Amino acid sequence: MKISILLPFKENFSPDYAGAVSLFINDTIKLSKFKNTSTVFGYTQYKKKFKGSYVNIETSKRLFSSSNRDYVKKFISLEKKNSSDLIEIHNRPIYLNYLVKYLTKKNYILYFHNDPLSMNGSTSKNDRIFLLKNCFRIIFNSNWSKKRFLEGMSSDVINSEKLIVINQSASKNKLNIKNKQKIISFVGKLNRSKGYDLFGKAVLKILNKHKNWKAFVAGDEPRDKIDFNHNRLVKLGFVKHSEIIKLYKKSSIAIVCSRWEEPFGRTSLEASANGCAVIISNRGGLPETLTNGIILKKLSVNEIYERIDKLITNKNKRISLQKLSYKNFYLTHKYVSKQIDSVRELLLKKYSFFNINRDKKLRILHITNFNERHNGRLFFNTGRRLNNGFIRLGHSVLEFSDRDIVSRSKNYRDLTGSKTLNDKLIKTCYHFKPDLLVLGHADMISLDIIDSLKSEYSNLKVAQWFLDPLNSKGPDYEKNKKRILDKIDVIDGNFLTTSPNVLNFLNKSNSYFIPNPCDDSIETLANYKNNCSNDVFFALSHGVHRGKLKNRTSDDRETFINKLINRCNNVRFDVYGMNGVQPIWADQYFKNISNSKMGLNLSRGTPIKYYSSDRITQIIGNGLVTLIDEKTYYRDFFNDKEMIFYSNIDDLAEKIQKISKDEKLRKLVGKNGKDKYMKHFNSTGVAEYIINKTFDDNYKKKNLIWAKE
Repeated sequence: MKISILLPFKENFSPDYAGAVSLFINDTIKLSKFKNTSTVFGYTQYKKKFKGSYVNIETSKRLFSSSNRDYVKKFISLEKKNSSDLIEIHNRPIYLNYLVKYLTKKNYILYFHNDPLSMNGSTSKNDRIFLLKNCFRIIFNSNWSKKRFLEGMSSDVINSEKLIVINQSASKNKLNIKNKQKIISFVGKLNRSKGYDLFGKAVLKILNKHKNWKAFVAGDEPRDKIDFNHNRLVKLGFVKHSEIIKLYKKSSIAIVCSRWEEPFGRTSLEASANGCAVIISNRGGLPETLTNGIILKKLSVNEIYERIDKLITNKNKRISLQKLSYKNFYLTHKYVSKQIDSVRELLLKKYSFFNINRDKKLRILHITNFNERHNGRLFFNTGRRLNNGFIRLGHSVLEFSDRDIVSRSKNYRDLTGSKTLNDKLIKTCYHFKPDLLVLGHADMISLDIIDSLKSEYSNLKVAQWFLDPLNSKGPDYEKNKKRILDKIDVIDGNFLTTSPNVLNFLNKSNSYFIPNPCDDSIETLANYKNNCSNDVFFALSHGVHRGKLKNRTSDDRETFINKLINRCNNVRFDVYGMNGVQPIWADQYFKNISNSKMGLNLSRGTPIKYYSSDRITQIIGNGLVTLIDEKTYYRDFFNDKEMIFYSNIDDLAEKIQKISKDEKLRKLVGKNGKDKYMKHFNSTGVAEYIINKTFDDNYKKKNLIWAKE
């Protein structure tokens, strides 16, 4: 993976005058598994650079031109030639505005080393929403900085998986606490912001009291003239970073008493890594730099003096704190570099996520009609069966009932309820952070919203299942075809109860057949064990949401059933949804079906390969003999002792009459059919197939007899 690392303009990637950002990058990139494919881009006037791949972007100051903008434009030109997989921006959120405009479809990681609210490009809420939308990840050097970024922002617009805290690092050098000298150190800008005025006054009192102690000060500040003098106060001025480390190795006590809210605090971090007894103010992210140290309760001259004085007079406490500071320090370059690499690797896992960890327990957001508003009448549906399967596999499943949401949301500002529905989906994803979206006939979910969510959540996969008929000579063909194709470009797995091989309008590469799943918590009957007073059961719905008879010009199934009844002498039919008999639902449906030997699996339109409505699960799953047209090709899965196949109405009438008189045959076929369907066509197996095929199109499940295409 090629990585381009963009420094802030004028951040010197040079050991002669390195800033904190350059030190951080140099120290961690050397240990990265991506070090050989990473290039640092920056601008410095120093000839000596850190070792490694570095490109200096030459720029010159122009009248009426922004140096930062010119710098980024030149980087863009180089990047178009370099064509990296990942661009990492350090401490300049404003750069992203320029980059996304000219370098589209790139992956960006933004690092904050300072307070986000103090930087151009992240001060306003809209700035930060823009960053969240366009960054693959945003990395903060402390939890304090992350909290600052989130100030004033609603949780509904925050994708928390994008926000990561990775602290800065320091070298944990070999050290002998016994070699520590009686030195108190202060490193940083010599100004009021860093609390140098407080330190100076306190340390003068300490030096006057403790004659064998010294104080060393490293740093400068030409704009803020704060000066203290003492014959044992050594002012080093600005020194190289390597000299700072040497100072900490011999110092016993280190003071970091900033007034301002330090985003993290490299000085206290390095002091801790080198076994100093560290005293810090409780500002910003400073407390996160220490495992063991002293945090000032009050930032004052007297408080600093007393804390130093106690460490000097209590040698055992001082040495104990030094040892703990050193022993428990863990923010090493190796540790932090590994953390950074783990974030980079998320890009690789974006493409091979599930292959790496197939046993991962997923968060699944299942979007379909769970029919809450129908008071349980439509509880026993395919969406519920698949839900049960996902849960049995150990995944966390959140139901999102799109039709119910729309039904409750219609108003004069949102006539269809679709705006409310899609807004709710966005907010739900922000909170739930799904790994997989499963859409079942979710027609009002916007294509653009799904596309946006996939961009927002790098590992998000989307599956779609569809149950309605797709025969070109059947009902609603053009409508159903359009429904499937509406979101096909953002779908990772498209699952149909019709064989995709006979559908010429589909891209076959990610379209798969699934059967209507049965579920042993729903299909609880075993009619083959019982004596039944009816021979053949059949029910029309007239539309599941309507729930009652409606006037319609014709239905080819009504004609077929009436002809069949006339051909079958002495056969007891139990028929609903036609001839003036109302449809039946839920518990009433199961009570009626429990009294029949056979069930006719008859769908609208001419038969097409593998298509069946979900009535097949209710018939075969409850131990009825299943009567099915042989042109459905279900003989690919079942034999004549498991299902009864017919070629035409006369053939069907003959077989019905035979089975109605042969209880032994009826019970054998009913039992064999149920056993096989429950074993191979159950909701857990179908749910597992949907998940695995969505994440890995090469996945094969050998024991699924229907998953061979």
